[in-house]
Amino acid sequence: MKINVKKLCLTAVCLTLCMLLPFLTGQIPQIGSALSPLHIPVLLCGLLCGWPYGLLIGFIAPLLRFLLFGMPPIMPTGLAMMFELAAYGALSGLLLKLLPQKLLSLYVSLIGAMLGGRIIWGIARFFLGMLVGPVFTLSAFLSGAFISAVPGIICHIVLIPPVVIGVRRALRSFD
Repeated sequence: MKINVKKLCLTAVCLTLCMLLPFLTGQIPQIGSALSPLHIPVLLCGLLCGWPYGLLIGFIAPLLRFLLFGMPPIMPTGLAMMFELAAYGALSGLLLKLLPQKLLSLYVSLIGAMLGGRIIWGIARFFLGMLVGPVFTLSAFLSGAFISAVPGIICHIVLIPPVVIGVRRALRSFD
């Protein structure tokens, strides 16, 4: 019971961060949105709470932000993000659970989730492009998933593992 309460509280914090971080990064001209502020709390949730919580937060965060603030636009951006972030949350938690509990596993889980989520995003955008347009090409995928995402990728790799380690240490001190 104690673990579930901790996970629920951490999940609530991560969902709150999903609502607030885009306001903070939006203040940084030219790279604010490239930092992928919704991705950070979703990845944290998957790594700290496990794949079911990460999947849930990843799926509902873009929809909730759209309903509350009108951003991201739900079609096709928000809908594709729902699948992408759900994959981030699920894959980060699953990979970390399957790998040995070492620092390297944290980085492997993070990078694996980021790659898997980008692939899911590309698939979702491709099918949404077929349904509602515009056509989603391979060059649009490479540009959106990797080239324009470099600031976010670097930010996630630098920021997320130390935060996960710090939160784990803090939680152990309460046991």
